[in-house]
Parts: sequence; C-alpha cells; structure tokens
Amino acid sequence: MPVATESGSPAAAGTRGNARKLLILAAAVAVMLAIHALPVPAPLEREGNLIALTAAGKACLAIMAFAVLLWVTETLPFAATGLLIVLLIPAFGITGYREVVRAGFGDPVVTFFIGVLILSAGFTRSGLGTRLAYRVVLWVGTRTDRVLFGFLLVGMLISMWITDMAVAAMLLPVAMGMVTDAGLKPGESNFGRALLIAVAFGPLIGGIATPAGTGANIVALAQLQQLAGVDVSFTRWMLLGVPASLLMVPIAWWILKWMFPPELERLPISEHELTDRLRALGPLSARERHTLAAFGAAVALWLLTPFAASLTGNAFNPPVEAVALAAGLYLFLPGVQVLSWKEAEREVEWGGIMLIAAGLTLGLVVYETGAARWLAWVLLGQITSVPDALKPFVIVLAVSALHMLFSSNTVTATIIVPILVALAQDLGLDVWTIVAPAAFTSSLAFILVTEGPTTLIPYSSGYFSIKDMAKAGLLMTLGAAASVAVTQYLLRLMGLMTAP
Repeated sequence: MPVATESGSPAAAGTRGNARKLLILAAAVAVMLAIHALPVPAPLEREGNLIALTAAGKACLAIMAFAVLLWVTETLPFAATGLLIVLLIPAFGITGYREVVRAGFGDPVVTFFIGVLILSAGFTRSGLGTRLAYRVVLWVGTRTDRVLFGFLLVGMLISMWITDMAVAAMLLPVAMGMVTDAGLKPGESNFGRALLIAVAFGPLIGGIATPAGTGANIVALAQLQQLAGVDVSFTRWMLLGVPASLLMVPIAWWILKWMFPPELERLPISEHELTDRLRALGPLSARERHTLAAFGAAVALWLLTPFAASLTGNAFNPPVEAVALAAGLYLFLPGVQVLSWKEAEREVEWGGIMLIAAGLTLGLVVYETGAARWLAWVLLGQITSVPDALKPFVIVLAVSALHMLFSSNTVTATIIVPILVALAQDLGLDVWTIVAPAAFTSSLAFILVTEGPTTLIPYSSGYFSIKDMAKAGLLMTLGAAASVAVTQYLLRLMGLMTAP
C-alpha cells in the first residue's frame, strides 16, 4: 500500500492551491495597473465620427480585465469579485462610491449591511465568538449573579459591532452548556430563565450602540440622509448609543435577578473546568486571527476616520460603507479564506438585505407623498405639550408599542422614522434628537418572543416561556426609555446635543 507523502497530503495541496490563487490575483492586479498606466489612445475615426476613449473609460477597461481574469479562474468567489468592483471604480476616480452603489444597489447603506453581515458570519464560523464568551465567563467567575451580568455585558459589547442575531446564536450554546452541566431543567429553573433571557437582552441592548448593530440602524441612517439631508456619523451615533446601552445593562441585570431569583449561588463548575474548555479550543486558529484582524481594522477605521479626515483635509476619509465591505471581502482572500461563498450564502441574512432595500424605498414614498406628515400629527401631534426631558421617553414607549404590531426591526424603522422626520421638520425641532430614540427602539424588542430572531433563538431552548419574557420585557422597555431619556438629557446639559 503506497504511503502518502507530505507533498501529496491535502494540506500540501491546499497550500499549492492558495499559492496559485495568490499568483493569479497578483497577475490580475498587474494587468489592471498596466492598462491603467497606458497613455490614452488617439480617437478612432469611424464614418466621419471621432470616437474617443477617455481616461475614465480606460480605467473601466482596466477594472474589467481584472474582473474577467478573476472570474475565469475562480480565484475569488464570483460575487466577491463583483463586490470588489464596487470598491475599485471609485478608487480609480471614475465616479464617487455612493454614485456607484446607487446605480447597483439603490443606497450605500445596503453595502454597509452586507459587509457587517459577512463579518458577523466570519465571527461565528471562525469560533471567535464562542472563545470570547468562555473568556468572559472565566473572568466573571461562577457566582450566578456574576455569570448573568457577564452574559449581558458580553452580549452588549459584541453586538455593538455585529448583528444581534449572530451574537445570540453565539451565546446560546455556551449558556446551554452551563445550565445543562448544572442539571437545571427547562421551565423549572429560575436561573435558567434569567440566563437564557439575558442571551436575548444583551445583544438587543448592544445593537443600539453603533450603526453596525442592526439593520434598523442602517435604515434610520439612510432615511435621515434621504429625507432630511442629515448625515449622522459613526461617532455621533455612538455618543448617544453607547451611554444608553451601558445604562441598560445594570437595569436588565437587576430586573432578571429580581423577577427570577437564582435557586443556586454558584454554578457547579470550577474555574479549572472552564480553563479546560478554553484549552480544548486550542490556540487562536488562522481563521480566528484573520477575523480578528478584519474586525479590528474596521472598528478602528470607523472610529478614527473623522479625526483623520479633519487632520488631512479629507484626503483620507473612506465612507463607513466602504470600510465594512472591504473588511468583509478580506475574509474571502486566498490564504485567508475564513469563509467560502457557500458558507456566506448560508450564514448571511440575504433576505434582510432585500428588506432594507425595499424598506428604504417605502420610507421615501411615504415621506414624499405627504403620508408621513399626516401620520405624524395623528400619532404624535401632542408631543409638543410634553416637556423636553420626557420627549425621548414618550417616543420610546410609542415605538415599542408599534414594534409589537410590526414585529420586524427594519419594518418598524421604515415606518416610524419618516413620520418623525416630518414631525420634527414641521415643528422646527432638531431631526436627529427626535429620530434617535425611535431608531434605537426599533431594535429593542424586549416584550414579545415573536418580535425577531434575536429573541426566538434563546426561546428555542425551552428554558423560558412567552409570559416570562413579556413580564421582564415590559419592565425592560420602561428601563430602556428611561436610559435613552437620561442620556439625551445629560448630553444636552453638556452641550453635546440640542433640545428635542
């Protein structure tokens, strides 16, 4: 029987395949740059007409040659190459990034969401999320109250940057492992109820902290720009979103402890066993390192770009959408390959992308036909008589009620944001300070299990009932309203936000 040599092993074959793909990618880049560097040819004369190839046209041909080479050789997934073209056209100065995206996707925020969802898929598939969850539990210890706080905190922190549904999916197996190891039975254990509801609450809370948190945030940003011409930067969103999220974590912790007092003080698992579980995961894999690099670079650029732009006179000012898309596409590169396109097709919520695109169209039509203005006065016309400090509180409660009717985060944002934009403009109020509480609440689905996949995922464990979540969710909705109102009030006192 022949013995497999090292050069004939699957690993060696994979290495050779990666090397070949990298060479083809380098060749495609070289061809593109060579065509771009050629002088513009003289115009052609055809039947008395001069047909000129402009510099922009030549750049398009260069990009086309690059794309055809990659498509023919399948060096990158077909769709990944297509998305790469979206980045190359503005990079070569042919037209602006947003004009390119509008021509193909309708609005730049659609590509932002695609990039964020691809990053979320990489986070899940690489195992980085599970490793982080175990690290946090090891850090907080085995006391049940601290474990509960740890799950809320880690859910909030991760969900700031990737979709809340993905975070709930990451935390669920870790939480299930803990309650199963402790012998806690579904439907009987108070700690089981609290911990599994925390698996939903933590990601929901973190989803409002940054624009990357949920699809509803993306819809709100796009509608603010489309309908009111208001551009809310990543850092401006975080200025309100992060403090409000941080306030909600201890509120959620207190509510869950109070409503479902744990029946045991400590989990029957030692720190040594937790260490063993982490050790069993092994060192950071190459896929985890690449995911961490893409994730870290995207976050750094999202946060630092406004400062870099001010220092360089906008010479360095990549749109947040382009950053998200570039970080996502990095995960497909030869030698990186955190995801295959088939895995991305399975993991990424493509239906959500379509919903966002359709939702933006609907919101624009509702606004331009004047329907939003009419609804604004019917539903919230009395808000003028509410004190400024309480306006955010009232808006959060109103949107929470609407959320139970519409179920989807994106649909809720699609319907409510144009209404509030119209109302703010009619009343001469600052649009962002009126819309922000509604945008946040569009994804804070605390009450009904059926309000979204983030709550359905932990509900599938069987450890809590619809009634359990509704009781805790009603209190949490009041806590969220108070958190947003207090944060907005404090920012006004500091001169960082105008009065609603």
